[in-house]
Amino acid sequence: MQFLDRIKRFMSQDIWRKDVERSPFLSPFIKVLRFIYVVVREFYRGELNLRAMSLVYTTLLSIVPLLAVSFSVLKAFGVHNQLEPFLYRFFEPLGPRAEETVQRILGFVENVKAGILGSAGLALLIYTVISLIKKIEDTFNQIWRVKSPRSFARRFSDYMSVLLIGPVLVFSSLGLTASLMSTRFVQKLTSIEPFGTFITYLGKGVPYILICAAFTFVYIFVPNTKVKWSAALAGGVFGGILWETMGWAFASFVVTSTKYAAIYSGFAILILFFIWLYLSWLIVLTGATVSYYFQYPQMINVRPETLTMSNSFREKLGLTIMYLIGKSHYRGTHPWSVETLAQHLELPLEPVSETVAHLRRNGFVVETIDDPPGYLPARAIDQIGLGELLKAIRGGPDREEILKVSSPVEEIFRKVDEAMEETLRDTTLKDVIVDRDGV
Repeated sequence: MQFLDRIKRFMSQDIWRKDVERSPFLSPFIKVLRFIYVVVREFYRGELNLRAMSLVYTTLLSIVPLLAVSFSVLKAFGVHNQLEPFLYRFFEPLGPRAEETVQRILGFVENVKAGILGSAGLALLIYTVISLIKKIEDTFNQIWRVKSPRSFARRFSDYMSVLLIGPVLVFSSLGLTASLMSTRFVQKLTSIEPFGTFITYLGKGVPYILICAAFTFVYIFVPNTKVKWSAALAGGVFGGILWETMGWAFASFVVTSTKYAAIYSGFAILILFFIWLYLSWLIVLTGATVSYYFQYPQMINVRPETLTMSNSFREKLGLTIMYLIGKSHYRGTHPWSVETLAQHLELPLEPVSETVAHLRRNGFVVETIDDPPGYLPARAIDQIGLGELLKAIRGGPDREEILKVSSPVEEIFRKVDEAMEETLRDTTLKDVIVDRDGV
């Protein structure tokens, strides 16, 4: 028991001390331990579990419409025969039940016919599929601390691209890989050593490579923010290897869990199906968490309680961000994005993103069409009064109707507001920029 307490104290306290960073030998090891700790911490906080369970429910409602749309697209390109092997590969951890599950799902998909559904049914089918992708995007945005989702126009174009082009690329690559491995040249090369051994191991590693590539693509495309290739690849490799390993472990569990089949009878396959969907989504979200911390290593050293902003910090941060955006626009330089602002201010992404979103909602900044979007002043900087700006930053949701403020307290706040307005009267954002820069 004391040994476990020491480990817990070491992971939660000792590795965060500043003095351990000064050792050239311990520093890399400590950084790796911190990285592992924050990922495990995210898991134990329970949010990933709740999001994974939510996605399981959404997937159950949307899996048949999603496969029906994909099947229609694949059939137009003549690669629809790859759908069944792909599904069997995904449900392979269910063991002997995998084939039965795949056949039932394909039976549901074949029953979905556009002629029978009609226009309204077809529209509802597409809406169900898009809702699933939107749910996944919202979950990834929460992991990446992104406050604003895609616009409706971008959402429609991006989602339709995934639905129409994604299945063709995925199944074409699978078919191309299988065809390449079965060519006469590769077969002859297999009989020559050491090429034969290399090709054998390569064939065993192809599933890992493809699943890691799929995870990497998801981590790049889905979040409404700019994800670096290196960060997406780190999460993709972690998630892909973990998914394949978990699939092997789950398959072993299914084979040895004959008692569950005896207890639940026909419901056993349904329960195993739910569990595997949950584990799959949990692995996907954990890989996304790895990508986030890989891209923003400064967040590793930030404890959750430090993300709570005081009123003074919120005001200074809002004015600083507005000053940087206004100065960039005044000088004609490249607009600031949330990511570049966070890096410049050496702050976590979350408070910067929250502040920019607040300024945008109050009409002080607008987004550019760049990816990721930059930010510009919503109007001329000589028309943005500092008093108006500070009042908007200080303001939050109106709760005065539930707070019974006595008249002396109300008088104090009235005097504070009047003093602020008097001090900042006729002072605009341009005055600060010109006076600070001397231009």
